Amino acid sequence: MKTLTLYERFSRAFHDYPHLSKLVVLFTVSGGGLLAYADASPIGGPQGIVPAEAENKKKRVVVLGTGWAGTSFLKNLENPDYNVQVVSPRNYFAFTPLLPSVTCGTVEARSIVEPIRNIVRKKNMDIRYWEAECFKIDAQNKKIYCRSTNNLNGKKEFIVEYDYLIVAMGARSNTFNIPGVEENCKFLKEVEDAQEIRRGVIDCFEKASLPNLSDEERKKILHFVVVGGGPTGVEFAAELHDFVNEDIVKLYPRVQELVKITLLEAADHILGMFDKRITEFAERKFKRDGIDVRTGSMVVKVSDKEIATKERSGEVSSIPYGMAVWSTGIGTRPVIRDFMQQIGQAKRRALATDEWLRVEGTDSIYALGDCATINQRKVMEDISAIFSKADKDNSGTLTAKEAREVISDICE
Repeated sequence: MKTLTLYERFSRAFHDYPHLSKLVVLFTVSGGGLLAYADASPIGGPQGIVPAEAENKKKRVVVLGTGWAGTSFLKNLENPDYNVQVVSPRNYFAFTPLLPSVTCGTVEARSIVEPIRNIVRKKNMDIRYWEAECFKIDAQNKKIYCRSTNNLNGKKEFIVEYDYLIVAMGARSNTFNIPGVEENCKFLKEVEDAQEIRRGVIDCFEKASLPNLSDEERKKILHFVVVGGGPTGVEFAAELHDFVNEDIVKLYPRVQELVKITLLEAADHILGMFDKRITEFAERKFKRDGIDVRTGSMVVKVSDKEIATKERSGEVSSIPYGMAVWSTGIGTRPVIRDFMQQIGQAKRRALATDEWLRVEGTDSIYALGDCATINQRKVMEDISAIFSKADKDNSGTLTAKEAREVISDICE
């Protein structure tokens, strides 16, 4: 009879006795020890079929959102003991840093998106995706209320129950409740926004090329205003300038001299979150390129023809425009705002979580991405607690032995 190897014996024992759910293997590597621990799940059986009762015992994890945070969570989730359900009105992940390039055709939209079903298909887990929008979170009953983005003959709403909820819905463009922004400005937050801006730019040039317009009317139509001097606004202004001067002028040579790009920023400088040298370089580059950068200009009203701004001096001026792009930061989504009121966080701008991303005031809801902020513990409070625990004799000082013990405890 052929002698069985150690590996074959382990394999046969594991298959013959599926109740052996814990397996510990010890290896010796270069004189040191390497401990490998595995938690096996025998419920699959020889054919890999999961019984219905085992399926029901799986914890239900619901993920809201398919942006950076939600997609990263899905890619890093490896435990097959969860039943994962993804709910989002967007059935793809978008590489948002390249959105400004999509507005001018430098990059095609299909090059920066990946279907979410393609992402979850690669996972060896039970993950399902539903194209719908969550409009209410019921933390008390562990339910979310969803509305399908498709027309289903009145059957558009449904309820999803969860054991753990991952809120990764991101944020929306912040209009600061300025009149006329929603109705007259274009945003740059989604792939559809970038495609709409691209069509809008071409439409402006087509309108300006009509023979029955004066030069003043053409100048107004070809005046592109970007509101917001952050990374997105600055990059879009630069992309638009290159697009006009390298591509558009070949198709519309008669209106080249009438094009104007204006960047409005309420602060004293653009790209205020970056190093001062980067800010100064960007402002000098825009000045050389002919992009009008107006700092200290706060938009107070937007109509279909003009943008009203208030300067530092208090003077209010109007700027006629052909197309306006609004990129002034992010705000809270309505569903998140309602949820924050439920859990007593109504005065905050984003969901407050602890250092483990658990939403404060809940035990089974986690939030990550632009819709959340982490409440870091204060270092001095931690140090004080550690010192009090280590100072067993309440002497106010630590001996070498006490210091070693508390350090060892922290390491564990």
